[in-house]
Amino acid sequence: MDALAHQVLVAVSMGLLGAIVFAGIGLISGTDETTTLAPLTLLVALLGVPPAGVFTFFMAGAVAKHMTHAIPTALLGIPGDTLAAPLLQQATMLRNLGVPHIALRKMISGAIIAAFVAVPLAVLFAVLLAPFGPSISKAAPWVFLAAAVAIAYFSSGRWASVLLLVPFVLVIVGLQALTAKYGVKLSVSYFLGIAIGPLIADLFSILSPADRAVMRRDRVKTFSLAPDVKGWSGYFPNPLKVLDRQQRNWTIATAAVSSATFVFSPVAMTVVMGELVGSRIKHAYHRLTTVIAARNGVTEATYIAEALISLIAFGLPLSPVAAGPAAPLFNAPPRFFVDTATGHMNNLHTLMTSWEFLGYGLLSVVLAALIAYPFSMNYAHRAASFVARRLSHEAIIATFAGLIVVISVWEGQLLGFLVIVTIGLLGGLLSRRFGFNTGVQFMGYYAAVLSVPALTKLIA
Repeated sequence: MDALAHQVLVAVSMGLLGAIVFAGIGLISGTDETTTLAPLTLLVALLGVPPAGVFTFFMAGAVAKHMTHAIPTALLGIPGDTLAAPLLQQATMLRNLGVPHIALRKMISGAIIAAFVAVPLAVLFAVLLAPFGPSISKAAPWVFLAAAVAIAYFSSGRWASVLLLVPFVLVIVGLQALTAKYGVKLSVSYFLGIAIGPLIADLFSILSPADRAVMRRDRVKTFSLAPDVKGWSGYFPNPLKVLDRQQRNWTIATAAVSSATFVFSPVAMTVVMGELVGSRIKHAYHRLTTVIAARNGVTEATYIAEALISLIAFGLPLSPVAAGPAAPLFNAPPRFFVDTATGHMNNLHTLMTSWEFLGYGLLSVVLAALIAYPFSMNYAHRAASFVARRLSHEAIIATFAGLIVVISVWEGQLLGFLVIVTIGLLGGLLSRRFGFNTGVQFMGYYAAVLSVPALTKLIA
């Protein structure tokens, strides 16, 4: 009993820490999920925090960030992170209509409702899939290859992204062969390189006189904040009342569908689900507010589902989220590890039960809701103003860049750092020039580590 009480206390403490830290990080535009969630979760795991604490830190952080990332997206017109980018179109239209506060409330309320829907459904789907785990793991190379092609086709790059998968995958395979010659095996470095790609591409562009001239601005960028309007009494508004009946139904439905997926890119799911909802609503204003609520709900549901299903059913990072932000839950050597050759693993899959994932998952959502939801609803205007006026985005991004350098050196010394720079520069340039986005790149990484060996074996 004492051990359980201690475990719950640790889980609550780490969940609160994760919710507070990432509720703050979500306010800062340009803070990618993988760049922030992965290194800090890895740090928590390596510090020896009990498994339940590591899990609640990650889950509460992810849920909180996908609530507060709505603040810069809705009020400042700049995406809070990668998954906020598909929300920008509706957020901009609603801001132009003079109702950014409405967009913000719809987004945050959609997120909290979807989170409570996603946890039990994702655990249920994971338990149903668990008996088929060996078969799915065996088919994983072909599943990820098909998913990579499909996601690339539906990205902004279309056929260019599909064809670019080939050279991108070959570069990863080549880098793996190079590092293997020196006895260095990398995993987290590839994820972080893909996540920080646009930043690395920008840093190289600054070093180029031609690109630097294009990037130069004559004046400081300005933002316009609409007056803060509060339409409820008390500190904690009811999210079920913020959304109307149709918006609640669409948010729950899209969250349920997203909770059953674990292969597709969260960005792709957000776009597809938003288009599906938008095509069913005729009234323009109601369509905007419903789509933005549903899409932000999908960002929550896909993150939760892709982490939980992979953790519970397989113990292998068989999803873009599991491969990126949630990677330390599977691989944090020497503490957590997966040996793909022998199938032996020691990570949260083996250290926690399905009931613990359900209980601590719901606890994480509650903690994030208590911290991020009322804060976002009541203090969004002041927080956005403070961030825009007082906080140096460059300093925050530099801090995480420094942390990524430390992790890369820890994982692979100089080779780890060079892999991050190489993959980041290539991915960042391809994303900027051809629309070969990070979601496609993550799937490309999986094709390199799973599909290429399977294809080689099949051909041989």
